[in-house]
Amino acid sequence: MCKHIKNAQVSIRTACCHRWVDCVECHNEIADHPLLKTAELTLICKKCRKAFRKNLTDEIDESDEYCPHCDNHYVIPAVTEADVERKRAEKELEKRRAAFDIRYVKEEDLLFTEDMEDVTSRLG
Repeated sequence: MCKHIKNAQVSIRTACCHRWVDCVECHNEIADHPLLKTAELTLICKKCRKAFRKNLTDEIDESDEYCPHCDNHYVIPAVTEADVERKRAEKELEKRRAAFDIRYVKEEDLLFTEDMEDVTSRLG
């Protein structure tokens, strides 16, 4: 599993060392050489686990963004660790705001007019 791109949909076979990696950063971490660029990629879909090839010299259209075996859409915006942290921070901020927002208060926690009269009569 790639620690750089959280939603990687394919693994790529490198032309230089014939290893399967999820991204360039993963290759750079395990290899002692730069990534060799090639015009043809060998990929494995992570959904159906089947291999296929894509030639990058041909004109690329929308159908090239899908696995030819299972139609998994593998050309999608990458989700990185920074994206995950930002989402986590947004959820935490939303929780904090909800604590002070009347729209998020449970109905049973609200005091109604009848309850207030009872409370004020007890106070004297």
